[in-house]
Amino acid sequence: MNAFKNHLSLVVALLGILFSLQTFIIVERAIDAYKQNLACNYSLVVVSKKTITEKTFQKKYKIISNVKELAPDNVIKKLNSGIDKKNIELLKLALPKFYRLKLLHYPSPDEVNSLTKSLLRNKDIMKVETFTKSHDSTYKLLLLFKNVITVFAVSVGIITILLISKELKIWQFKHTERMSIMGLFGAPTWLSSAVLFRLAIVDALIASGLAFIVFSYLSSSDWVIGELTNVGISIKIFDKFSDFSMMLGVALLVSLLLASFIVISHKEEV
Repeated sequence: MNAFKNHLSLVVALLGILFSLQTFIIVERAIDAYKQNLACNYSLVVVSKKTITEKTFQKKYKIISNVKELAPDNVIKKLNSGIDKKNIELLKLALPKFYRLKLLHYPSPDEVNSLTKSLLRNKDIMKVETFTKSHDSTYKLLLLFKNVITVFAVSVGIITILLISKELKIWQFKHTERMSIMGLFGAPTWLSSAVLFRLAIVDALIASGLAFIVFSYLSSSDWVIGELTNVGISIKIFDKFSDFSMMLGVALLVSLLLASFIVISHKEEV
């Protein structure tokens, strides 16, 4: 029963690290997907004296993905009060050109400012409307959310590493007599500490397996998929190959590093 409790404590601590890590990855993917959606809806409006082709825009500004010229018909309709067709055509030629610029990704405020300044260096461009207020608010909100999740994940990771360290220390005390006797008979350190390393490896495998089951279920859960759909994003919650490989690697690395640290500490004490 005590052995089961010791295993459970270490497994739960490792699960805490894996859950916080995978949660951070999911949030990162969700933010990237949401920013991509925002990029599709976000655009700048440029007012130019002359016609500027899409190729010219894209050649000078790599961040621009699409350029659409806005028809002046709506403006002319407001001004139209019995103007004949000939004068309307002349008016169309006299009006400045309006362009809506779509970007490759949702830009940071610095990128928006840099692009705006660069566009305004063109003598033909009269004005650039970036909708800065709404853009900055959305970007800062995304950044704040990401930072909160990062702090949470790091905090959980530090706490669980301390718990794992204490748990392995308990196991060291339980096997210290056995390790000391084997050391007196000339057994190498790795052999006398084999129980500790075996514990670390087995519990890392168990924790990774449990995390695999939980996140596999969540990735196919209708409720989770529905919640993501409600906010307009579609992401891969859990990749059974790359994400699980990452989890297994992290669990083994943390367990073995802490076990090695404890064995080295014990050797120094002896």
